[in-house]
Amino acid sequence: MKKFNKSLMHVLSLSVLLGMSSTSFAELIVNSSSGSTPPQASLAWSSEQASQFLNDNEPSPQGSVTATTTLRAPIEAAKTTVTTTVRSVENTATTTAPKSTVQILDTNRYSNQPSVNARAALVMDANTGEVLYSKNTNAALPIASVTKLMTAVVTADARLNMSENITLQSIDFAGAGGKNSSSTLRVGDKMNRAEALLFALMKSENPAAAALARTYPGGKSAFVAAMNAKAKELGMHNSRFVESTGLHPANVASARDLGVLVSTASQYGLIRQFSTTPSYDFNLGYRVLKSNNTNGLVRNGGYNINLSKTGFINEAGRCVVMHTTLNNRPVAVVILGAINTEARNNDAIRLMNWTSSLPKAI
Repeated sequence: MKKFNKSLMHVLSLSVLLGMSSTSFAELIVNSSSGSTPPQASLAWSSEQASQFLNDNEPSPQGSVTATTTLRAPIEAAKTTVTTTVRSVENTATTTAPKSTVQILDTNRYSNQPSVNARAALVMDANTGEVLYSKNTNAALPIASVTKLMTAVVTADARLNMSENITLQSIDFAGAGGKNSSSTLRVGDKMNRAEALLFALMKSENPAAAALARTYPGGKSAFVAAMNAKAKELGMHNSRFVESTGLHPANVASARDLGVLVSTASQYGLIRQFSTTPSYDFNLGYRVLKSNNTNGLVRNGGYNINLSKTGFINEAGRCVVMHTTLNNRPVAVVILGAINTEARNNDAIRLMNWTSSLPKAI
């Protein structure tokens, strides 16, 4: 994980923290619920606070309570105790999420385009919707764990209590589409909803994504309905979701649809932060899981990647979606159906380097 150099703000405004502090929100919210001593702060949000945070606005004061939060240094093993101020909160939050109306403009007018070996690929200006590069962008293809990006959006839209504890059950490990859910997690592991979301986005843990759907109001069926409703709302016309992990090959979308999803998901500070955390030590109380981001381009830190999600099942091949900034232009990058991880990364690097050489966006 990258070394943090900036100081922690004395007043813990979550949106300001993400923009100005070196301490990741992932560290704060995950460590705040661990069973360590002294007791940790419980982070849940009121409706107003959740809406403001997820829209990257500073929460307005509603009273405060001082708590001591233990932060694990990302590289060094030592721990630093920092006193912070957190907002007083309610148990749940149910406000309207940020919306995106991306109008895709399929101009694709740039020459000397790179060769891409994946089955489908897209580079899209995330502000204007202009397609800078396209290959087979309308085909509905299996998207594997890229599904978890929609899982994160639906979870964030629900404004659920992120500090609520979730206990993993055997059903969360059942897999989908006839596939086993390989995992370092175990039945009976306990975590809060924020940890489950971080596990799902950063480490692509299938049981964590399954548990998010299971604990959604109305259960898995309501969660899947919300996924498809969100896809319809966003104009993702070639997309269909049947479960929350991506193990089932019936979870499909086109590269064009995923460009829209990436642009939408990039509006959520929570999703940006969790999906681009390079590494994290999950303290489950009785064991620690040292975990790395599934995207090596995020771990290496060579590109300004603001959002990331990888995916793989046999039917989908190696997939990745990213939101990044290249030559002053915010872009969504989609790679579907690469033959292996190296090929996927090489395709992504060629596309990002080529995009960086395009004229600057005004």
